[in-house]
Amino acid sequence: MSDATKDRKDVYAIGKKNPNLPFHPAVRAGDFIFVSGQVAKDADNNMVYGSIEEETKATIETIERVLAADGATLADVVRVTTYLEDTRDFGRYNKVFGELFKDATLARTTVEARAVISTKIEMDAIAYKPLKRD
Repeated sequence: MSDATKDRKDVYAIGKKNPNLPFHPAVRAGDFIFVSGQVAKDADNNMVYGSIEEETKATIETIERVLAADGATLADVVRVTTYLEDTRDFGRYNKVFGELFKDATLARTTVEARAVISTKIEMDAIAYKPLKRD
């Protein structure tokens, strides 16, 4: 944590940092939670490989677990950026996204980009979940 944020109680890391990577799964900054790019992983943190539908579902479930670590849910998400390896998967990804973010009020961007690791999809998110203040 930088000197500028170490004394602030409303800015902190969420989740366990991978020792090989210079960032955390998420960071709380005031009333917002910024979720780093997530990929399809199961509850034991193992990669999930499969169809775009399976990887989309598993990626959103990964985001859901990261948010839950600080008391937030998918309903708190206000912004998502999705990186698809192949835009031909857009319709199938979009269907799963719509099912899991049903009735969501959020902004979204979807772009075609290959991830650094072998995956069909990567997503980051921003959630709005006001801190409980004393």
